[in-house]
Amino acid sequence: MNSFLAMHGIESWKPVITALILPPVPLLLLTLIGARLLLPRRGLGWLVILVSVVLLWLSACTGVARTLSQLLLPAPAALSFDRARELRTEVSTKKSLAIVILGGGVEPFAPEYGVSSLSDTSLERLRYGIWLAGQTGAPVAFSGGTGWGQSGSTTEARVAGKIAAEEFGRPIKWLESESRDTRENAARTIEMLKPAGISHIVLVTNGYHMARAVRAFSEAASGAIQIEPAPMGLARGNELATLDWLPSARGFRDTRQVLRELAGSFAGA
Repeated sequence: MNSFLAMHGIESWKPVITALILPPVPLLLLTLIGARLLLPRRGLGWLVILVSVVLLWLSACTGVARTLSQLLLPAPAALSFDRARELRTEVSTKKSLAIVILGGGVEPFAPEYGVSSLSDTSLERLRYGIWLAGQTGAPVAFSGGTGWGQSGSTTEARVAGKIAAEEFGRPIKWLESESRDTRENAARTIEMLKPAGISHIVLVTNGYHMARAVRAFSEAASGAIQIEPAPMGLARGNELATLDWLPSARGFRDTRQVLRELAGSFAGA
């Protein structure tokens, strides 16, 4: 799918297509189809409406998002403290290790700061990557440009570099600001790190995104660079189990994120 869009020069349509294929749009259309069927085939029409309402309910449940993620997007285990110590030793001897943080979105203008800022997802990734750099002593690269759904905004890498230096006190060594999706994150970052002699990358992104990210980076590296996952965002809430199956804004967001990730994997983005 990604190749098809690129071949026809319509990659900028990706955000629109994504929005159309994810809930609630398909389920709302299904409801309308059911309503239309009420006149000629009353029983079938009510069945379609019932199915669409049930699916709308489930699409807004955190329990559904968690189950789909565990089954279809299993995340590797978090990087252990022992492994971090091993990486510190590797950095001190070989100096060929880099921590690569993948961007997760940018706010073109945050009024409370008066400048651009990172989205919650991107900021969490940046925080963990910088923390990991402190534990291992490895230099950091951040990859993120301007997404397909944005235009004329400050690149994500530039914003991340500013926040890392001014707020965390840890300047980022490499900033890749041309990529627009995970596939380009990988290709452009590998191209940037190879001349620096990097042969081992510790890749930081959310657990649900890790499988697609590792695949993209492995393909871009073609075996020349080892890709080691360092997933974050793996913590689970402590709400009542019943709440997992009641619709909520968080459930709807999480389910859309899982389905969006599956769509991205299918499209090769």
